[in-house]
Amino acid sequence: MAAVQRLPPGLRRKVEGLLSRWPGRVVVRVAAAAARIELFDRSMTIAAQFFTSIFPILIIIASWVGGEALGEAFGVPEQTQSLLEDALDTDSGQAAFGIVGVVLVLGSATSLSRALTRAFAAIWELPRPTIKLTSAWRWVAVVLALAMALVAARALTRFASDLPPATFWQLVASASCDVAIAVSVPWLLLAGRVRPRHLLLGAVLFALVMTLVRPASQTWLPHALEVSDDRYGSIGVAFTYLAWLYVISFCLLATAMLGQVVTTDPGWFGRWIRGGDIAAATDDRPDRAAVSGTDIPGPQPSS
Repeated sequence: MAAVQRLPPGLRRKVEGLLSRWPGRVVVRVAAAAARIELFDRSMTIAAQFFTSIFPILIIIASWVGGEALGEAFGVPEQTQSLLEDALDTDSGQAAFGIVGVVLVLGSATSLSRALTRAFAAIWELPRPTIKLTSAWRWVAVVLALAMALVAARALTRFASDLPPATFWQLVASASCDVAIAVSVPWLLLAGRVRPRHLLLGAVLFALVMTLVRPASQTWLPHALEVSDDRYGSIGVAFTYLAWLYVISFCLLATAMLGQVVTTDPGWFGRWIRGGDIAAATDDRPDRAAVSGTDIPGPQPSS
């Protein structure tokens, strides 16, 4: 690094020695990866896309099962739940979704899948994926899976609360959902170019981080929603949810990035996680060169 070369000789040797070891390599590569993928900007993009993609799908579900059921599933405050019920008052016929409306919502929701595809491709240093209609089923599957995972995770957590010890099983249920999402989403969007084994470390890190973030959000979010609703109305509630989604998106991308750095590290720990050499971190077999939704070339012969 240029900055290291400008240090005094004695200090430079010590710094180079530290950077040559596993912790130093990881720190340097994480910093470089964060700058390369534009972590903070991508997190905001994913949060905004999540808000405009997943919430309309949840509104469709709420129009079928009722706003009260969805509000209880997410634990929203009473004021926000009443707004949701009023907005989904099907007696007026304004909240009814026909087939065309559902198709339009799902079509626009796939923007989240495309944004996630670009983010995970950048994290794993894969060529920028091209847009193909043959990938549409992957985009739709991901947004539907994310929407259903939110409801399923809440339901599993409430079910686990009846099992002793309740706190332990609630953590297991939440962590299992987090790991499943963090592995399946990039694996599906990248069409299997990154093996589930190589995604697992980032997924476990995401589950561990969410174990800390989730209790804090459960304490902060209801209060913040109530305050935002009292002061600014529906728009305040929307911005509060957007801030919460930014935290979740940042945790997802940051842990995926850290998992990629550790998994592709040439040290023994990285090799143990990969179960092979460093080239095995991504599937570069020629027969997988043109996968659905991504034009990722096979390995190039060395000169």
